[in-house]
Amino acid sequence: MSAPATPAVPSAPTPPPPAAATPGPRLESAEKRRQRLSTGVLIVVVGVLLLVLLASTHGASRFALSNAFDPVQLPTVSLPGLPTVLVCAVLCLLAGAGFVSGRLHGRLPAVAGTVAGIAFTLGFLAWAAAGRDLPFPVSNQFAGTLSLATPLVFGALCGVLCERAGVVNVSIEGQFLVSAFVAAVVGSVTGSLAAAIVSAMVAGFGMAVLLALFAIGFKVNQVVLGVVLNVFASGITGFLFDQLVSPQAEKLNSAPVMAALPIPGLSKIPFFGPVLFSQPVLAYLAVIAVVLVWWLLTRTSWGLRIRSVGEHPAAAEVVGISVTGVRWSAVLAGGLLAGLGGSFFTVGATGSFDKDFTVGNGFIALAALIMGRWNPVLAALMAVFFGFVTQMGSQMQTLSTPVPSQFLLLLPYVATIIAVAGLIGRVRAPAADGEPYEKG
Repeated sequence: MSAPATPAVPSAPTPPPPAAATPGPRLESAEKRRQRLSTGVLIVVVGVLLLVLLASTHGASRFALSNAFDPVQLPTVSLPGLPTVLVCAVLCLLAGAGFVSGRLHGRLPAVAGTVAGIAFTLGFLAWAAAGRDLPFPVSNQFAGTLSLATPLVFGALCGVLCERAGVVNVSIEGQFLVSAFVAAVVGSVTGSLAAAIVSAMVAGFGMAVLLALFAIGFKVNQVVLGVVLNVFASGITGFLFDQLVSPQAEKLNSAPVMAALPIPGLSKIPFFGPVLFSQPVLAYLAVIAVVLVWWLLTRTSWGLRIRSVGEHPAAAEVVGISVTGVRWSAVLAGGLLAGLGGSFFTVGATGSFDKDFTVGNGFIALAALIMGRWNPVLAALMAVFFGFVTQMGSQMQTLSTPVPSQFLLLLPYVATIIAVAGLIGRVRAPAADGEPYEKG
């Protein structure tokens, strides 16, 4: 006898496929919005500036890719001045409008910012060179950029080490000044570049000892301390210069100047060879220092300790890290780098010292540090940017542009204010930066 058939159970209806999710409006914090708008407005302003410069743009803009002493002479590039400035102005306005409208997402803001920066630089130089008797020397511009950026790189790296450990270093200017003075005197007395550089490092180390002693040991307000050390450096070097060096300038203020060291083979490459591979030894040391500081901070236990005491010193103390010891070591290492940077002003450039010789380069290095977000590689790139602006001001003076020479001398400081206030927005320093640590 067969079993009765089981009644079929009706299956549940298959649910319809979910509708495709429609992307909601992109959320943007108030801080990001302010940064986007300030960047966009700044780019639009420089675009409008290029439009204004059109009225005084006449003739062709010539750019010399080689100087008179290069063994291989590259051709001089000639561009129509008015159309070049106009196209660059339009590119800046389009990039600025993209920022203001908020329609640039992903990697587009970085691309638009890069295009705007290149367009403004090219447009401004095309206006400056239009119709001039002499072409704009491109090779000299880039070679001078690296030379001027060398001390700024050392100063920025000094600041990176100090501030990643939680010590604000506003006294880079003072470290530069004392190191430059000592390098000039020692170099003049001994006639040795090596002795001058080593003595400058010792001077920078000594200034770092003062910074660490009062900031870490006595827990003095670090910003005020930095200002005091800068005033002290200006006063002591000015006094010694007037009383000791100036009356005996031939003996005490005539240090040897470091010559360029061409790298065999590479220095013969047209255009890039003289620019990149025919620099003083200190320029090569600056590149090595960037790599070294990056490696120390990111790949060594000492760098991990520096970053830990700069972010959360109490937690670092709990796991057995000496906050005081690590901060001292970072500040002293930074002093050695600042000493190298200070020596460049004398033995790397002029061979002599004058009062307040560093003319605010320590503060520009501090700005490069902040713009580089306390990253050694980015800080070095920002130092190169400031070197480019400074060199551009010097080159434009040779072209007899209608811009007053006093304004051209202000270009690096104007660029510093614009970049810090208008481009980078709010940045996050190490959490314990500038905070004295009291052991619990």
